[in-house]
Amino acid sequence: MNTTMITEIFTSGAAFAIPLLLAATGESISERAGVLNLSMEGIMLCGAFTSVLASATTGSAVLGVLAGIGAGLIFGVMNALLSVRCRADQIVIGVAANALALGLTTFGSRILLGGGKGNNVPAFDDIHIPVISDLPVIGPALFGQTALGYLCLAVVVALAVIFSGRTMMGIRVDAVGEDATSAGWTGLAVNRTRVLGVMIAAGAGGLAGAQLALSEVRSFSENMTAGMGYLAVVAVIAGRWRVAGIVVATLFFGIARALQFALPAVGVDIPYALLVMLPYVIAIVAVAGFVGGRKAPSCLTVPYVGRI
Repeated sequence: MNTTMITEIFTSGAAFAIPLLLAATGESISERAGVLNLSMEGIMLCGAFTSVLASATTGSAVLGVLAGIGAGLIFGVMNALLSVRCRADQIVIGVAANALALGLTTFGSRILLGGGKGNNVPAFDDIHIPVISDLPVIGPALFGQTALGYLCLAVVVALAVIFSGRTMMGIRVDAVGEDATSAGWTGLAVNRTRVLGVMIAAGAGGLAGAQLALSEVRSFSENMTAGMGYLAVVAVIAGRWRVAGIVVATLFFGIARALQFALPAVGVDIPYALLVMLPYVIAIVAVAGFVGGRKAPSCLTVPYVGRI
């Protein structure tokens, strides 16, 4: 395998990892607050569909991104209402929301994006930073992204800083996720904090869907996320709810995805199914407790029945 092939693998892996990293970062904040946002798959799918529809209709990729974020936030409101206010089962909500999103986007793409309208929509072009984008292997992968790709990375950094365990916002989120009852009795607004976490995850998921559709694929196809939302949840678990771990997990998933196409091209005889299941094997290992580090928030998926 030559340098050119390795560069292509890293570039393709980074392209897959960026929306996955953004969605996983948002998901981690929701989970740290105690809400398992399993509907991330549906949020990303609706964000991708809505961004393409808006971009094709208005001729503006920027408006497409805003529409994708808006679609994610709508799902976030529904999720917050059911899981936080109504205390419904978070896993059931997520599965139902994903099924709803798949049905809506499939129907919508056939009706509203038929006849090739969803192809070659106004999108974002790659921006190669001089000199450093020419570095071998990592240059094109890290410094040849679109403007939306750089924005997604900036959002990840901002969320990591604002909700770190050393800031007041991060401490409040962790307190609610670890012991919601005690946090409520100290005066913290538990439900409001959880709603905030859900909405941040939803907005990040909508933006991640727009990034996938308008920066990487530049079109929409039915079920185009193909499990990326679930992988975002997996990345949070594998990364042990830490940003550094999530970055490593999403990069691993991105490179594993790239290898699915690269290895057969160079004649490496590895079963395709093995490469597909690798991320989930890592998730099982992490969930089983064989990966050290921080454990899941104690109140994850546990409804709060105390003070609002």
